[in-house]
Order: sequence, then structure tokens, then C-alpha cells
Amino acid sequence: MDGIENILRIIGELINLATPIVVALALLYFFWGLASYILKAGEEDGRKKAKDTMIWGILALFVMVSVWGIINVVRDTFEIDNNNQIDIPIVDIDQSGGSAR
Repeated sequence: MDGIENILRIIGELINLATPIVVALALLYFFWGLASYILKAGEEDGRKKAKDTMIWGILALFVMVSVWGIINVVRDTFEIDNNNQIDIPIVDIDQSGGSAR
């Protein structure tokens, strides 16, 4: 069981490290579209591409923040602790052949 727990812990740590980076990249993508929109104010095609870039950046931010919010609501609803510890239920079986007490 230790191997699975370690793998899950490593995956969780990687997700925790990657999340702010991905959010920052989406925000940077939005600002790239905004700068392109301002710099290409005279070009109809350039403004269209820049507007699409801004929309995709906002959409990416919206999806990431929404998923983060849903995860927090579920965690709070089911009172899941965030201490990275998994409690595994244990069945107590009487080894002497009798019934369990």
C-alpha cells in the first residue's frame, strides 16, 4: 500500500505545483491578446485574432477557477481533511476461527 500512497502523493504535489503555473500562463495568454489587440488597432484581421486570444485566455481562467471552486465546495461539504493522509478502513477478523467480537 505504501507504493500507491507515495504515487498518489507525488501526483498531488505535481498538481499543486503545476496549478499556479498554468493559471499564470492563461493570464499571460489573455494579456498577450490584449496587447495584440491594442497594437493592431488598425487591422481588422489582427484585432479578430487578438480578440479570440483574449476570449480563450478568459475561458481557460474561468474553467480553472471554477474547477478549483467546485473541488473546495465538495471538500467542505464532505468534510475532507487536507492533511494528505488517507485513512484506510480495517476489518478486524478473529484469527482463532471463532466469530469476530
